[in-house]
Amino acid sequence: MADPSFLVGIVGNIISILVFTSPIGTFRRIVKLKSTQEFRWLPYVTTLLCTSLWTFYGFLKPGGFLIITVNGAGATLQAIYVALYLAYAPRETKMKMAKVVLAVNVCFFAAVVLVGLLALHGAVRLFAVGMVCAALTIGMYAAPMAAMMTVVKTKSVEYMPFFLSFFLFLNGGIWSVYSLLVKDYFIGVPNAMGFAMGTAQLALYMAYRNKKKVVVALKDDGGLEGDEEKGVVHLMGQVELGQRKVPSLKKGSSLPKTASLPSPLNGFGNLIKALSATPLELHNVVMSQHERLGDDEEEAHHDVDQRHTYSSK
Repeated sequence: MADPSFLVGIVGNIISILVFTSPIGTFRRIVKLKSTQEFRWLPYVTTLLCTSLWTFYGFLKPGGFLIITVNGAGATLQAIYVALYLAYAPRETKMKMAKVVLAVNVCFFAAVVLVGLLALHGAVRLFAVGMVCAALTIGMYAAPMAAMMTVVKTKSVEYMPFFLSFFLFLNGGIWSVYSLLVKDYFIGVPNAMGFAMGTAQLALYMAYRNKKKVVVALKDDGGLEGDEEKGVVHLMGQVELGQRKVPSLKKGSSLPKTASLPSPLNGFGNLIKALSATPLELHNVVMSQHERLGDDEEEAHHDVDQRHTYSSK
C-alpha cells in the first residue's frame, strides 16, 4: 500500500505545478508582441528564489523527492519567465531587473548554498536552510493581508477573486497535511499560515460577495449621478492581461466602465488565470489599482469643477 504522505505530496505537486504553469499564456503574449507592456517582473524573481531554495532544501532532506520535483519544476519555469522578461523589457527596466536578479537569484542563492554546504553540517544545515525557506514563504503568504483590508474597507470583493482565495486555501491545506505526515515543520508553518489566510479570505468573500461599490460618475451633460460599479478592476484579468492602466478622463467623458466580476462557475480558463497571481503579486496589484482609482476620482472631480466654471461664465 502506498505511503499516505506520498499520495498527498503527489496531489500537492499537481496543484502547485498548475500554479507555476499558468503564466505561460502571459509570456506567449509577451513574445508575440515583443513587449512586456505593464506586466510585473518582481513576483517571478521572488518566486524563482523561493523555489530554488526549496529545491536545495529537498536535496538536503532525506526523503525530499517530492519537494525536489515540485520546486525544481517551479524554479525551471520561473527561470524561463525571468529570461523572457529580460529579453523583451525596456532598457531601463531591464537594467533594474538584471541588478535584482544578480543580487537575489545569483548572489544570495549562491551564498545560502555555499554556507550550507561548507560551513554547516547535519541537522544544523537543514535547520538553517529550512528557516530561510520558511521565512520567505511566510512573507509571500502574508502579502494578501492588504487585499483583505481593502475588502473590509470597501465592502467589496473586487480586489480578491474567488479562485485565488480558494487555491490559496487548498494549496496551503494540502501541504500542511503533507508536513504533518512527514513531520516537517519548515513546510508546515508557512503552509498552515497560507491555509489560514485562504480560509479567512473565503470567509470575507462569502460575507461581501453580494456587496457592490457605489461610485460617482460624470454624465455627458455635466451633472453627477450615482452609479453602481460591478468592480473597478477584475484582479484575475489584471494579472493575466498585464495590469493595464485605467484610461485617464477627458473633458465631457464619463468614468470608464470596467468588466463585471465573472461567476466562480465561468470555467476552467478563469481558474487557471486566477492561479497566476502569487501572494506578492496580489499585494502589488491591489496597491497599484487602489492608487490609480484615487487618482482617477480626483481627476473626475477636478473636471466637474472646470465644467461648472465654464457653465457659469
